[in-house]
Amino acid sequence: MTNRSLVIMPFNAGPVLLLGGTGKVARSIAALLAKTDMPTIQASRSGATTEPDATNISGVAFDWHDETTYAKALAATPRAVFLVAPPILDSFSPMSAFINIAREKGVRRFVLLSSSALEADEEGVAMGKVHAYLKALDDEGRTEWAALRPTWFQENLVEHRAHVVSIWGEGKVYSATGEGRIPWVAVEDIAASAFQLLTQEAAPNAEFLVLGPELLSYGDIAAIISDVLGRKVVHHQQTPRERKDMFAIAGMPDGYADMMAALDVQILHGSEERTNDVVLKLTGREPRKFRVMAEQRKEVWLSDA
Repeated sequence: MTNRSLVIMPFNAGPVLLLGGTGKVARSIAALLAKTDMPTIQASRSGATTEPDATNISGVAFDWHDETTYAKALAATPRAVFLVAPPILDSFSPMSAFINIAREKGVRRFVLLSSSALEADEEGVAMGKVHAYLKALDDEGRTEWAALRPTWFQENLVEHRAHVVSIWGEGKVYSATGEGRIPWVAVEDIAASAFQLLTQEAAPNAEFLVLGPELLSYGDIAAIISDVLGRKVVHHQQTPRERKDMFAIAGMPDGYADMMAALDVQILHGSEERTNDVVLKLTGREPRKFRVMAEQRKEVWLSDA
């Protein structure tokens, strides 16, 4: 593909397209966009919108594994696209194909939801390879990009079924992270950061490590949950093999389960032990602490429903 094939739209034209549109982060971005008059499209396999009362937000059916759905998602030539990878190791193949088609349609900006655990790497896997690809496409100002690299989500403890069931039924949280500490980040802070990068006039053209305000091990998390619930919850340390098996039982593909278990081991050795002020700089507010989320959503841990 040559530059002659690209149609570059002014940044203030077109809607914002949210892939993974009904997922944790995208639906939170949609809630922010619903408070504006900015046209927005939530793209998901169901084609639903989580903001049915918002006149500026619509839904469209989209499937990473079905290229025939790409054209409809891109029909209005979005001003910016929020990229959320499918949960497969080779997410680069469908994502790069989509990015190329979108650029040919005139899309100017891409904001990738990646991970604090994945650096930009042309020889890497998953979002790390997509991150490197977006950097490489930053040629002659024709493509604008940002890579959001959030750490582990606070909401995992209330939205992942395995965590909810083990906390409610066993009084345990499971991991292979030992005493490794994580700057757990709130989805609302990731979404607010993404909102800024999707809508600001200036091209971001950078990566953003999105971290929470405090370093907490799984043991610390269990202690906070214990305090909030008024009953004992403990961290149960797993071996890497046990962790991989737990992911596999939950339905995760084998290679992806291996990668996720390996990330726990990296945390054990300090890979996530860092904080920064990225959320404050992007949003103008301090990131939310884990205890606030735990207090707000503790009802989830009081029932197996």
